[in-house]
Amino acid sequence: MDDGDRARFVHDLYEFNDTAPAIQFSRTFSSPAHVGRQTSNMGPRDRIIDIHGWKLVLNHFHLILSERVENGLALFMQKLSGYARYFNERYERRGPLFQGGKKILIEREEHFLYILHYVHLNALDDLSDYKNWRERNKGDIPNLKRALQHLRNDRWSSYLDYCGIPNFPSILTKTLFEEHAGEYQDSLVEYLKDKSFQSLDSTLLE
Repeated sequence: MDDGDRARFVHDLYEFNDTAPAIQFSRTFSSPAHVGRQTSNMGPRDRIIDIHGWKLVLNHFHLILSERVENGLALFMQKLSGYARYFNERYERRGPLFQGGKKILIEREEHFLYILHYVHLNALDDLSDYKNWRERNKGDIPNLKRALQHLRNDRWSSYLDYCGIPNFPSILTKTLFEEHAGEYQDSLVEYLKDKSFQSLDSTLLE
């Protein structure tokens, strides 16, 4: 509903990625500046998954994850459901918050190569005349400079960290996708300009 909710969600991505139980936080937690700076026990963390990319949009989220321990994905998602307790308390509501989740195994090379771009480009849905970025003819984005500026103004994804601008680095593992530091934006621009590349199956990923 607001940046306080979004900051709490990102903090939970950090806090729940640990074999140790998460401590309880007040529902008044609302400071994005403190995200990723607190731990459950203020000691070494024993992460259960790696978060390779993420994007928080208005009513859902995208995560690119891999397991560090057996059943790590299931355990992490179970712990992440604790965010609903905070949300329900703050807005005096009841019932589940996350519905219709979909888990997709990335098996095809072209999906692996461009899945990070796909996750970050969900931010373009905010711009009414940019919604065709999912289509095969991706080069028809009206104004590439405006699109890139919109991505840079969006704090609620891993995009800035991949561009070398520290945002929420403590929740992210970049080694899987980052071959050359500082070159991610160039790679994304090439992806947007490539009209011949077979587009991702967006119906599968949505």
